[in-house]
Amino acid sequence: MQIHTSGNSAISDQQFHELISLVLNVHGFDFNNYSEASLKRRIVRLMILKGYTFFELCNELINRTDFFQEFLVEVTVNVTEMFRDPGFYKVINKIVIPYLSTYQHIKIWSAGCSSGEELYSLAILFDKAGLYKRSFIYGTDINTKELVTAKEGIYDLQKMKRYSENLLQVDGSLSLSDYYTAKYDAALISRSLKKNILFSTHNLVSDGPFNEFQLITCRNVLIYFNAELQKKVINLFYNSLANLGFLCLGSKETIRDTDILKKLKVVDKKFNVYQKIA
Repeated sequence: MQIHTSGNSAISDQQFHELISLVLNVHGFDFNNYSEASLKRRIVRLMILKGYTFFELCNELINRTDFFQEFLVEVTVNVTEMFRDPGFYKVINKIVIPYLSTYQHIKIWSAGCSSGEELYSLAILFDKAGLYKRSFIYGTDINTKELVTAKEGIYDLQKMKRYSENLLQVDGSLSLSDYYTAKYDAALISRSLKKNILFSTHNLVSDGPFNEFQLITCRNVLIYFNAELQKKVINLFYNSLANLGFLCLGSKETIRDTDILKKLKVVDKKFNVYQKIA
C-alpha cells in the first residue's frame, strides 16, 4: 500500500526496513543501526517536504543518482554553533590544551563536524594557546553539502553575536571578531585559521581509523545510533587515539561499554571527556 504524505503521514515498520535495505543495496550506505524512531521521523519529514508517496521516494532513490545526497542531507541531523555548550570548551581550555602543550605535533579529529563551526572553535582556542602552528585538525562528516560550508568558512553574520557570547563564557580575553572578516551579511573565517585544517568525508558507520590523534571530538552524533553502533564507533575512536590522547563526547553522550571504560580515565564526567590510558 502506498503511503501518501498528507495529514498524519507515517510509514510502516515494513516500509521503513524496505527503504533501509534499498539504500544499502543501491547506495552502499548502512542505516541499519541508526535510531529507528529518529530516522523514521526525518524520512517522513522529507516525504512531506517533497510531497512524495513512499513509492515515489523509493523511485527517486533508485533512479536519480543525485537525489541520494539530498536524501542524506535531510535525514542526517546537523545542529551546531561556535562554542556550543561553553562549559565543554572550558574543559578543553583548562585541562586538555595545557596537557597537549607538551607535544611537538598535535593531531585533532573533529568527527561529525557538520558545517565546521565547532572545529573552528577548537582552532581558535589552540591558536590562543600558541599551539595552532604545530596542530593539524581534520574535520569529517558524511554530509558533503555541510562540508562545503565548512571549507568555505562563511557564516551568517547575525549568528556571530551569539557565538561571541558563547566565547566570552569560555575565555573573556578572546574576541571572536579577531578571527573573521565581516562582508555584507556574512562572516568569513580568517585564512590563517584555515591553514592547518582539512575537511573530508568519512562515514563513522563503515569507515575505519585513518590516523592517530591526540584529541578526538564527536558531539551530538552518537545519540542517533543504537547501542550496537555506538559501541562500534567508540571502538573506532579508541583505536584512532594515541596513548594518553583525549576523547571528548559532550554532555549528551556517554560510554557504557565496560571493556572500553577500563582503558580510559574520566577527565570530566559532566561533559564526558576521557583520556586513553591503556
